[in-house]
Amino acid sequence: MEEVKDVTPTLSVSYHNIKVTELVKNGDTLTFVIISEKLSGTGEYHVVRTCDDFEWLQQHLCSQEDVPGIQGVIFPPLPGKAQVNASAKVIKQLGFLGIGQWQPYCMAMETYLRQVASHSILNKNKAVEIFLTSSDPPGRQKVKKNIFNRLSQAVEEMRKEGHKDVDDFFQTERDHNHTLTGCTKTAAERFLDVVLTEQKIAMAYGHFSTALRLCVEAGEDPDNQAFSKLCVNLSEVFESMKKNMTSVAENNMNTLGLGLDLDSRYQEAEKEMLFRRTCKLVELETASRNAEKAKPVKKAAVEELKKTAEKEFDHISGVAKQEVARFQGARVEVLQQALIQWCEKQLLTAKETADRYGQHLQLFRRMA
Repeated sequence: MEEVKDVTPTLSVSYHNIKVTELVKNGDTLTFVIISEKLSGTGEYHVVRTCDDFEWLQQHLCSQEDVPGIQGVIFPPLPGKAQVNASAKVIKQLGFLGIGQWQPYCMAMETYLRQVASHSILNKNKAVEIFLTSSDPPGRQKVKKNIFNRLSQAVEEMRKEGHKDVDDFFQTERDHNHTLTGCTKTAAERFLDVVLTEQKIAMAYGHFSTALRLCVEAGEDPDNQAFSKLCVNLSEVFESMKKNMTSVAENNMNTLGLGLDLDSRYQEAEKEMLFRRTCKLVELETASRNAEKAKPVKKAAVEELKKTAEKEFDHISGVAKQEVARFQGARVEVLQQALIQWCEKQLLTAKETADRYGQHLQLFRRMA
């Protein structure tokens, strides 16, 4: 496949209709089937992509150093790489996307692609068009060093995280983000604990249902027959309880769970953007000090460096303000939709369970 360098003006697909329809497991390799509707309305693109392909796309998006203001972008967070039969440590790292249920993982990947394709800056990158439309795999060519190397960021963050911002807007946003990053991560972790507990309870219901059926005895003895019938009926009750708890856990995971997980990852993405801007601010302040102290022979060159740093910083800040406003609106919408879907699904599950319990109650009444 051709090397990705250029920036294209638009995508040939509708971001509203990008779908990750299937996940295929082949050993430890996970393959996604992605369908994108053409803007022309004349058909669809069907492509197959692996987790490595998604990482390839993210790397290209984050390595666009020649795009003005790119460091002010809040990059859509790519879900962590899923693993088959993940360990407890991996589950803790991946959260809801690591507990072995592939439907929410496909939903998370679909959300990621739609966010990239709908972004007015990122969707111009040629890699996005190639990823969504080419029948060939993207390839494994090397890309430029990511604009935020995580190891260096960890060192720089310790040194610069307390740096006072010159803009009250960004200082306030940094303070809010610092608080919300911890809160959203904790909320997602606690809600994951709830779901994992619900899954364990459902499994226990299933085991007890099976144990009750082992008590059934054949024979003509009326007492044995009555006892066996009672065990069967109780077993069916616990089976219904298992189905209810399983549905409740799935509803929690596929609605509010995914919403909290996305919110947590996006808070981290905003934190990274704000840190990149802070680094650029420190760079500008350093350039300003150098310009003040420069000797006449170097004054012109140093002033030019200062102007360049100032221009870059202003461009990044302009993009960042737009990104923060967009992020805040989208965040409210995502969580609102997740809560609505959560309520609707749990209400539907509660009604279905109530109907089943009503049937069990009538059966026990007839036994009396």
